[in-house]
This record gives sequence, structure tokens and C-alpha cells, in this order.
Amino acid sequence: MNGNRLQALKSDILLLTTALIWGFAFVAQKKGMESCEPFMFNGIRFALGATVLLPFLKKNSPEKLPSRELIFSLVTGVALFTAASLQQIGIKFTTAGNAGFITGLYVVFVPIIGLFLKQKAGILIWISSILATLGLYAISSQGKFEILKGDFIVLIGALIWAIHVQLVGRTGRKTGAIRLAVIQFLVCSFLSFFFSIFLETNSFTGIIQAGYPILYGGLLSVGIAYTLQIVAQKNALPGHAAILLSMESLFAVLGGVLLLTETVSFRSAVGFLLMLTAMFLAQINQIRNNR
Repeated sequence: MNGNRLQALKSDILLLTTALIWGFAFVAQKKGMESCEPFMFNGIRFALGATVLLPFLKKNSPEKLPSRELIFSLVTGVALFTAASLQQIGIKFTTAGNAGFITGLYVVFVPIIGLFLKQKAGILIWISSILATLGLYAISSQGKFEILKGDFIVLIGALIWAIHVQLVGRTGRKTGAIRLAVIQFLVCSFLSFFFSIFLETNSFTGIIQAGYPILYGGLLSVGIAYTLQIVAQKNALPGHAAILLSMESLFAVLGGVLLLTETVSFRSAVGFLLMLTAMFLAQINQIRNNR
């Protein structure tokens, strides 16, 4: 095996590890809600995530950040806060598996939002949108023409995640990946603490009880997994990266079944399959456009 292929294989392993960590993070987030409120949970975990990345900040960032780029970075942080808050609130009312798959729909929303920014979108996007809608109906409707509360909140969060991806694509090129990550994590943490003070009632005991989920969500999911993604994508093929990272949704379902004893009905399994297909088609469309 030559050097390039070996590097690509290592990158694929790192990306799959990243997807595994992110997928099981939905289990940690669900578990953490048993004793800690959503804003406090996110405030602590994103502060931990920023702390993990701080040692890499000076080495990987230019000396000075123009005010324009700083503003865009702050806006990106606000988008991250909004998406993460909706996801964390929604997961209180749905399963880890549902939350993982519905969040994954951001890969379908990204190119659709791109249409408003004069970005190309092929026929695959419209097919994936239809499949995603059918899949969402299958896992969330329970045979009625309505979407369950938790799934709907997570779905709105997925839309904000898609907006966040567009912002990162615009901001990250000039700001630098590590610096942008630290700024947006700190903004998300600050806003989460701010809203927690006024809207939530948390106890020190409850936070301690949620300690392991918070540590997993902060150190592993936010800090380490994000770093692995950056390192891996330096040498990974774009197509491999997109597909492997989308496996996060499958790991969320697996984690929910193994650790939270969540069940998957035949109807839900069909819905998950439709949504996974939609995600793959959306990724393939993006790869074609990049080429």
C-alpha cells in the first residue's frame, strides 16, 4: 500500500471515529437531560470544547483578525447557539436515534439554502428532499398527519445547522478553522449560560449527576471530535469524508438501542432508511458540484 493510500485510510478511520463520537453524543445529550437543563448543559459542554482547542489556537491562526471577520465569526457563533439549543431542547421529547437522523437532514437543507445564494443544485437534491420528507413522516407521525413535538424542534434545529454550515463555509476560509471554532464555541457557551440564568432552574447536584454526559459532550464530542475532523479532512477524499461523517446518524440509533434501551419499530426502520438514502444522495450531489 503506497503512502497516499495509507494516509487516506488513516483519514477514513479518523472520520469514522468522529462520526462514532458524534453519534453516541446524542445518547449523552439525552441522558444529561435527566438532571440538567438544556442551556446549562450546552453552556458547560461548549466551554469545555473551547478549552480543548485553546492550545492549538495560536499555532494555527494568523496574528490579527480583521473586524469584519470577527463579526462574521460572532454571527456564526450565534447560529451555533441557536441550532445546538433547539437540538438539546428537542431531544428531551424524542429518542436519541430520531434526534440523530433528523439532525442529519442538514445535509439536505444545505444545498437547498444554497439555491438562495446562487449555488447549484441538481435533480438529486429534489429526490433527496422527497425521500427525507417521507422518512421524517414515517419515524415521527405515528400514522397521523402531524410531527411529534420533539422531532419538530430538532427539525428546526437541523435547518439552523444548515445555515450554520453555509456561514462556516464563508467565514472559515479567512478566519481559520481553529480560531473560528474557539470563537463560536465561546459565543455559544456565553449565550447558553445567559439564557440559563433567566430561564432555567438548575442545581449543583443535578449538574454533578449529569457530569459524565457533559464531559462526553464537551471534551469528546465538541473538542476532540472536531479536532479529529480537521486533521482527517486534510488528507481525506471529499466523497469519503461526506459519507463517513453522515454515519453519525446510524451511530445515534445504535447508541440509543444499546445504552438507552430505545426500540426501533419496522415503520421507524423504513423511515431511517429513507432518510439515510436522502443524506447519501445530497452528499453525492455536493461532491458532483465540487468537481
